[in-house]
Amino acid sequence: MYGIQPYIDKLLDESTPSCPLWNIESIRVGKSPVWNYIDGCMMSALYQLYIITGEKRYFNFVKNYIDYYVEQNGTIRTYNKEKFNLDDVNEGRVLFDLYGATGEEKYKKAIFNIYDQLANQPRTHTGNFWHKKIYPNQIWLDGIYMAQPFYCRYKTAFGGCDYSDMLKQIENVHSLMYDKKKKLYYHGIDCSKKAFWADEKGLSKSFWLRSIGWYLVALADLMEYCHSKEVVTKLAKIFREAIAGIVPYIDHKTNMLYQVVDKPKMAGNYPETSGSLMVSYAMMKGSRLGVLDVKYHEMGKKIFEGVVSKYLKVYDDGQIKLGGICLVAGLGPEDNKRRDGTYEYYISEPVVENDAKGVAPLVMCYAEIKNWQK
Repeated sequence: MYGIQPYIDKLLDESTPSCPLWNIESIRVGKSPVWNYIDGCMMSALYQLYIITGEKRYFNFVKNYIDYYVEQNGTIRTYNKEKFNLDDVNEGRVLFDLYGATGEEKYKKAIFNIYDQLANQPRTHTGNFWHKKIYPNQIWLDGIYMAQPFYCRYKTAFGGCDYSDMLKQIENVHSLMYDKKKKLYYHGIDCSKKAFWADEKGLSKSFWLRSIGWYLVALADLMEYCHSKEVVTKLAKIFREAIAGIVPYIDHKTNMLYQVVDKPKMAGNYPETSGSLMVSYAMMKGSRLGVLDVKYHEMGKKIFEGVVSKYLKVYDDGQIKLGGICLVAGLGPEDNKRRDGTYEYYISEPVVENDAKGVAPLVMCYAEIKNWQK
């Protein structure tokens, strides 16, 4: 399908925990990989593919990869909970799958190790987790994806299915960060209103596609993980509103969405791969879960096909590359005034090939399409 299987096979054949081909951030600066959200995206995507296909090689790859980091006593190599970095929580969500599949206690111990971070995570006055220790009083859309699926799975497995805190944090994001006129979510908010990038309400200046994508993926996954019909109903209302809000911004020429969502015609803006694929996945999964109408499956599939058509290329030397991926974007910290949340900032970040922030959603979409065909 779409030439994607050879692409996935090549990435897995040529990647190891110490040298993953998809961690372009580390490769570009020559750093050794650490426990990180980028690998977490890939491991979750590959595990989904294992569940749908039943092919053991995906399971084995994920297990071997995670085992490189997780010690028998639950210690996680390179992980430092004292950074209070929500990004570092993300890779932990696959630990629930591995624990359920193998019963190995080290995975359970590692889960409790990461949960200890969330139990002590600093919070805004609204009760939301700080995005990181270095970003005091800040809520980022990214953080909903990074932390809440793990938090939800923990509450399902070990916390008596008490989702009240998780739900409240998401409801706060909706009330604080959703623009009713644009029908889009801002990337971040500083609840103290002190950050250099914040406006008078504490909000950042732009609608960054991938941050909205993270948020939509998180909501889609949470509705699957959550075992409370009442909570799922509330999440579904927020999810449907967000999906309906993003639809008018789909570019009918490419079937993709732009890096800065609401400014497709401004100079320098471009159809961006990772965020488009995240929207695609959320639509297809939402449809599969019965939260969205079946038309959204077709809409999500068209976005996926648009990305593949524009950016997945096979070269004469046999190389397969997925392009159009924003490498990274953020807000601050205080000593990095370049990351100011403006339009000009978001379009200035490097655009790369084969980074997992684009590759993982590609695999997730591929798995959703295969699941639909079963």
